[in-house]
Amino acid sequence: MNNKALKPGWRRVKFGDVVRLSKARSQDPLADGIERYVGLEHLEPGDLRIRSWGNVADGTTFTSVFKPGQVLFGKRRAYQRKVAVADFSGVCSGDIYVLESRDANVLLPDLLPFICQTDAFFEHAIGTSAGSLSPRTNWTSLADFEFVLPPMEKQRRIVDVLISADEAVCALEDAQAKHNQLVESFIQGEFVRFDADCEHIASRKLMEKITVGIVVKPADLYVDAGKGILALRSLNVFPGRFVLNETVEISSQGHKAHGKSALNAGDIVVVRTGRPGDAAVVPPELDGMNCIDLIVAKPGNQVDAQFVVTFLNSQFGRRIFSSGTTGTAQQHFNVGEFSKLKLPVPKVSLQREFITRLDNVRDPGKILNARLIDARKIRASLLNETIGSY
Repeated sequence: MNNKALKPGWRRVKFGDVVRLSKARSQDPLADGIERYVGLEHLEPGDLRIRSWGNVADGTTFTSVFKPGQVLFGKRRAYQRKVAVADFSGVCSGDIYVLESRDANVLLPDLLPFICQTDAFFEHAIGTSAGSLSPRTNWTSLADFEFVLPPMEKQRRIVDVLISADEAVCALEDAQAKHNQLVESFIQGEFVRFDADCEHIASRKLMEKITVGIVVKPADLYVDAGKGILALRSLNVFPGRFVLNETVEISSQGHKAHGKSALNAGDIVVVRTGRPGDAAVVPPELDGMNCIDLIVAKPGNQVDAQFVVTFLNSQFGRRIFSSGTTGTAQQHFNVGEFSKLKLPVPKVSLQREFITRLDNVRDPGKILNARLIDARKIRASLLNETIGSY
């Protein structure tokens, strides 16, 4: 904790002294009239709005109740910085804490989500998390977090500034979302045309190889950082991209024993469980890695890897292969179903022409994304300067 002198009216407090952890529960959300549920996958890092959710009628095991105005904080993998303010009622995952101000005359409720976004708060949450593959913090530890609370009038002024900064970010996020809709509309239209004009061929006939990544059970396959072979999991694979901040390593012996799932540049990696169908092409820098419980496919000469990945990640493709997924709470895509999956296959030259045009459609999104990154940096700077610097 920073020991510099406090401004008049400011005081150090513990998080748990001014914030309450809600313990409201519903054992039967549907019967209680609750329509929506929120899991960690529905919260976006750095975004205070809840943009997606699930329908309780489709089934859920979640029981933690939240109400409009309460703050949802992802306690699992806190480094992902998942904080949101509810604008509807629902139930949420047990890996999400539901927080609220104990007294609106002491801590302005609108200030709470911004406190939960400060670097100091996340550093405390991460530092008090336990577990290796899925670290979690706990309420007792969070309640001990100390910060400096401004007087009420200053809280109001700070909230006004931070809300303005957040609105600027939200405007760019909305523009980005609309651009993404435009991109998806372009992809949908092209695949509708390919669907009508082209031959449909099963994946097993289009791929030189289809295999499944290693299923790790023996503890000795996991080794200390820097001593083994990096391995991708579903946590690392997203539509068209890889996120490598949560890789694991397997032993060299384990890598050699499961050489069939070793990755080569140009291979296609497809998620099997949780987010079935999310796919990306392996770039040169990931050549030689392995993977855990992912589908790995090597394209033959009839298809372009980016064309296949675009199909799998598109709404058009997902409607086709969704019948091959199993499970309710945790969706699963079998390698057998992937092998049978039929794709509309134009000539390779047309596939590559489509990818080139798609890149042109996506280009404005890169500019929007750069502006959004800058706006988020400004918001973070204001956040830490106004309430995170003491």
